[in-house]
Amino acid sequence: MTNGINRRDTFKAALLPFVAAQLAAKPAAAQTGGGSVVVYLSRSGNTRVLAGALSRRFNADLFELRPRDPWPADYDEMVDWASAMREQGNNVPLAEDLPGIDGYDTVFQCHPIWGMDLPAVTASFLQSHDLSGKTVIPIITHGGYGTGDAVATAQSLAPNARFTEAFVLECNQERDDMASLNAWLDESL
Repeated sequence: MTNGINRRDTFKAALLPFVAAQLAAKPAAAQTGGGSVVVYLSRSGNTRVLAGALSRRFNADLFELRPRDPWPADYDEMVDWASAMREQGNNVPLAEDLPGIDGYDTVFQCHPIWGMDLPAVTASFLQSHDLSGKTVIPIITHGGYGTGDAVATAQSLAPNARFTEAFVLECNQERDDMASLNAWLDESL
């Protein structure tokens, strides 16, 4: 926390007005029917913060995407794993499927960027769940390199869904904090 502002409040302040505008822009027909679900993938916790805020704000169900076989805990091993999964066509068995997908009309799709694209786990979700006719609101976090091909990839994997504009947030807080700490340590010790 710096000057009374913390990362969670900053995320929410940036995210919630954007999402409210996206929901207000939905056609009337799409506003009737089922509820909302926040489907998220988070390795470091940044995206989890946003997903939780969305779930609470919009009284939406919360569903965490996880691979059936856990990914490596070590960051470098994780990068290698993610690259291998992408090269193999993003076909990662999920730990579980989202039950009752037909009961939702809005899907908040929250994920980070891995290798300038969708994470393989998110791609597998989109490949294995029929989102036809649903409004998909992409919420994307990244570490400074932008969204890459993630939006186009998601749209190609769920071609019959109605995608809104993506909300994109750079989540570099931890890296900035570590750089500051290391600089201080170098100067002070």
